[in-house]
Amino acid sequence: MPYLTRRCISLALFVLLLASPTTTNGAQPPPPTVRLISTGGTISNRPGSRLTAEQLVAAVPMLSRYVSAETEQFANVSSSSLTLAQWLGLVRRINHLFTTRPDLAGIVVTSGTDTLEEIAYFLHLTVRSDRPVVIAGSMRPPQAVGYDGSANLLQAFRVAAEPSSRGRGVLVVLNNEINSARDVTKAHARTLGAFSARGYGLLGIIGADRVVYRRRIERRHTLDSEFDLDQIETLPRVDVLLSYQDAAGDLVNAAVAAGADGLVIAGTGAGSISHAQRDAVQDALQHGIPVVITTRTGEGRVAPFPSLENASNHALAVPLRIAGEDLAPVKARILLMLALTVTSSTEEIQRMFSDY
Repeated sequence: MPYLTRRCISLALFVLLLASPTTTNGAQPPPPTVRLISTGGTISNRPGSRLTAEQLVAAVPMLSRYVSAETEQFANVSSSSLTLAQWLGLVRRINHLFTTRPDLAGIVVTSGTDTLEEIAYFLHLTVRSDRPVVIAGSMRPPQAVGYDGSANLLQAFRVAAEPSSRGRGVLVVLNNEINSARDVTKAHARTLGAFSARGYGLLGIIGADRVVYRRRIERRHTLDSEFDLDQIETLPRVDVLLSYQDAAGDLVNAAVAAGADGLVIAGTGAGSISHAQRDAVQDALQHGIPVVITTRTGEGRVAPFPSLENASNHALAVPLRIAGEDLAPVKARILLMLALTVTSSTEEIQRMFSDY
């Protein structure tokens, strides 16, 4: 072999050796530890039984290249079957793990996709750590052609192990895309690319070589959140109602009579509601029930309303109603539930909707 060729090969090997991370004894460092907490959903839903957390991890190719995976079976049900009591148990479990396990790089949670955005946003506001919590699921069940669960899990583990994922709040990973739990919504019933961040865009993507982030969330979340559920046994009841042409107000009245602690109304356009609903909302407010007005359009912001004196011609000329900002109605419900664990002040709740 010519001397120049040998010299080039030796130099290349030397560069590779310098670039390879090693421990003090020359061995490769162990991969970061990430725990999977499985709750069920389509990703586990095979005929006759559901895949366990261990089975899900065993089916992920090349996982050990990226992480040392741990598994935990929290539940194994459809996302629509999860209860608010289980939400409380889940966030307490995650917070306990982060408190007692400083070696954990992050946590992956599997969920059914139908309500994935709800559990993700709840955790986004209640996890008390800057370490990443990544929510993953699948659009197709394990027996389907093109099952996407294993690929989504692999990417979720990679994101949870990625140091630059810290401090970004709860993340949602499907289809090689990283979305914020605050912005993401399920925008299609069937397609693999069902999740969208509306007009905000992706937080990042998962490439073959690395995880790439493009932006950050500016609103408060996780470690910066004021919501502490350690002593909360039951979350307040908040109902969501829809506004439409000539909508009656009796459903608002019925929700109050049934024991709702708060209401969210998905208004038309920039938050308009019908005259009958407006009268019913006025009654609810007089009974001390906070009412948040959002938009059913899917995008856009409902800004804090002007005072009643300056809004006499506005369809929402009702005192003390709360503007839902740009939150989707189901997420406004979650924030209102959490807000009611802290305060009953309309002004404070409005401040929370501006902060979160």
